[in-house]
Amino acid sequence: MGAETKRKTRRGKRGGDAKRPNDTDGTGVATQDTQQGQSNAASASAEGATGYVAPPMSSGDSLFFLDTSAQADNMEDQMEKVSPASYGLVNPDLQKYLKSCEGMLDEPKFETTEDRDIFVNNVYSEMKNFELQLTTDHECSRILEKLFHISSDYQIRRFAALTREDTIRLVVHRFSSHALQTMLLLSAGALERELRGESSDFDGSVEVDESSDNQAVRTALPTFEELVLSLAETLSTRWSYLMSNEYASHILRVLLLVMAGKPIEDQSNPQSAIKSKRSTKYMEDKSNASMSQRSLTVSREVPASFGPALERLLNTVGDAMGDVVARNFTNNAVGSPVLQLMVELQAGFTKTEYPGSILDKTLMNLASAGTTENPRRDSFITIMLGDVVGSHFLQVVAKIASPQLLQAIYDRYMRGSLKTLSFHPISNFVVQSVFANAKNERQLKAMISEVAPIFSDLLFKNRAGVVRALIDSCVRLECGYIDLINALYNGLGVKSPEERMELINLLAFLIPYRNFVSAEYNQLPFKVQGSLIIQSILQFPGDAQTPIMDSFFSQNIDRVISWCKDPSGSRIIEAIFKSPNVPFKSKQRVMERFSGRYTDLAMNKYSSHTVDACWGIADVEFKETVILEMVKNANLLQDNHFGRIVLRNCAFEQYKRRAEEWRERERGLERKKHMFKDILGSKIVTSDVKPATTMPGAQKSAIEDGSKASKKKTSKSSGADEIDSLFKKSHIRASSNDLKHNQPEQASNDISVAIDAKGDKNLEAVMSAISGTKRKSKSKSKSDKKDKEDKEESKSKKSKKSKEEDRKKRRAFVG
Repeated sequence: MGAETKRKTRRGKRGGDAKRPNDTDGTGVATQDTQQGQSNAASASAEGATGYVAPPMSSGDSLFFLDTSAQADNMEDQMEKVSPASYGLVNPDLQKYLKSCEGMLDEPKFETTEDRDIFVNNVYSEMKNFELQLTTDHECSRILEKLFHISSDYQIRRFAALTREDTIRLVVHRFSSHALQTMLLLSAGALERELRGESSDFDGSVEVDESSDNQAVRTALPTFEELVLSLAETLSTRWSYLMSNEYASHILRVLLLVMAGKPIEDQSNPQSAIKSKRSTKYMEDKSNASMSQRSLTVSREVPASFGPALERLLNTVGDAMGDVVARNFTNNAVGSPVLQLMVELQAGFTKTEYPGSILDKTLMNLASAGTTENPRRDSFITIMLGDVVGSHFLQVVAKIASPQLLQAIYDRYMRGSLKTLSFHPISNFVVQSVFANAKNERQLKAMISEVAPIFSDLLFKNRAGVVRALIDSCVRLECGYIDLINALYNGLGVKSPEERMELINLLAFLIPYRNFVSAEYNQLPFKVQGSLIIQSILQFPGDAQTPIMDSFFSQNIDRVISWCKDPSGSRIIEAIFKSPNVPFKSKQRVMERFSGRYTDLAMNKYSSHTVDACWGIADVEFKETVILEMVKNANLLQDNHFGRIVLRNCAFEQYKRRAEEWRERERGLERKKHMFKDILGSKIVTSDVKPATTMPGAQKSAIEDGSKASKKKTSKSSGADEIDSLFKKSHIRASSNDLKHNQPEQASNDISVAIDAKGDKNLEAVMSAISGTKRKSKSKSKSDKKDKEDKEESKSKKSKKSKEEDRKKRRAFVG
């Protein structure tokens, strides 16, 4: 019996009845998947020199939601799948050729641009008619990504146009999806060039159809704008399925960012990375360039058609997405990043908290219903707070939520549980996001008052980020400073004014006062979060940051020098110099405390940045004091790597050789800095704007300073250049030589009078008048000089004539 059972089991594994349901639908007829597999097998056996033709998509591939009412609890039941593209194996000879070209793609060493273009054109010629086949190959798709980076805009447009007929099946393919993503990334920059008319480097925007007998037949090549819009329209029909596909979801994110013109990747936020860590590392290992260097980290200009198209796409997809599907995506590691981006982008177009919106579906009507009781919703959001993926979605919700929605989330799911949530390894990030995005003063003060009793635990038990989020909100909303400082005092255990003088130490080391007084100071380590808290407090306006500055000035200089030489401590000193709200007199006091120590500071990796920060705000006299100190220790600084960098930043060699020229250069830079500061704060008179009735005093004094400076013998950075910069800012074409000569003080007075003339003359006309006056004075001086020369010449002729007559008379008398 046992042997018989074993024999039947083996048969079951090998085939028999157990295999039939996979091959047939019970009627003996092959299913659609089996037919597709046979078709692929037949195409694979027909490999030839002409390559493979992509099979057309059948009518059954026109897929969308099956359960439009969204009553099913399983997301898989609401969507059909799309089979990835398959074009067979790549010709071995072509594969070998592309691998031989990979070395040139990893380290391009072309002597000229023409050589590079010839190489790229040859590669594309070899790939012709095999493009789709290459995108689905493991090695060739990676080589294609490298080729795209040195391809012209026209070549990328052509390749992208070839994939339009089979886009859906390509984006769900394991290898071709990465090639399409790279093309989409490069098209982001190409769109800007296309708007400026610089995109195409090919004569004409059409392509010759070589398959036609008539060579005059031409096929129009779509622009990048048309390609992106076409891709968005194609993907929107199967959007929800693609969101759940691990290979297609990152393409959806890139598409949304390209259409919105937003940065593709934010280097300060690792969560914004489009490519996975594994994919990025793989590309870095296979090539010598980092993917982060290729990513677009700035906002871009996009065509005007992208805005309405993106809004329409988000509304259409959101309306078609079922409630269950939307909620499942919030905790889906693949689809949640796309959903977060969709919600964030939609908030930029229109209100997102209406009934039936994506945000309302994901929060189970919390945005529209408000305080309506729903135990199922409360359980769902509570689970999201502790979920690795769902917590990221709630962070985005806190960022875009209205004051009412944020208050509802805070009241229903956080109030009374802040201590538990703040110390949860995942939920604490949602708490930080809610605190950092407080919408008004009332919300912020309520949050501070509730969390103030646990400040001590937050600061000393590795949750200082929650406190820092509140400080950042105080800076953003410009309120709540006193409440926050008092909460910090209580949390640190500080009571008397003498104890408050150690505030900066307690925050820098994140240690309570009772432990600080008994600790060995030199053994205390700086904490990164403590340094960030101090840097944020230094951004408080007015006198709100006075407690930190008073505590700083109460420290002895040796302690301050030790801070400068620490990675986190040096950031605190730099923040003092860079903060616009710290009084300049306080900054001067800090610089004076470092007198005699600048050589020591310049020779350290971290404190050398402190010297650079001091140099950036010091006046010429103090800069010369610093550089004279460096002259005495020039040998030490020259032998130190960081010292040499500081000497170069201070123009040390110029000072040694031509000290006076160095002073004039620094004065010119200082004047320009003050001048531009005044100009940015005032209105500039242009030919398109009616001039002001009076000239701002700061701007007038800046012109007068430039006029006085032009009297001296200076370098190109003197006052004349400053006046030029001022007028160039006003879009006025004036010659610097016209101002440099011929009484610049009078010129500035004329400008003032012209601006006082109630707009009857603009500045350009005044400049023309100045130039005309100068030319008249020059012509007048020339004519006066000529008359004088003529008089002298006639006088000399008369004298010669009289002398000749006298000589003749003497000769006649002698004769």
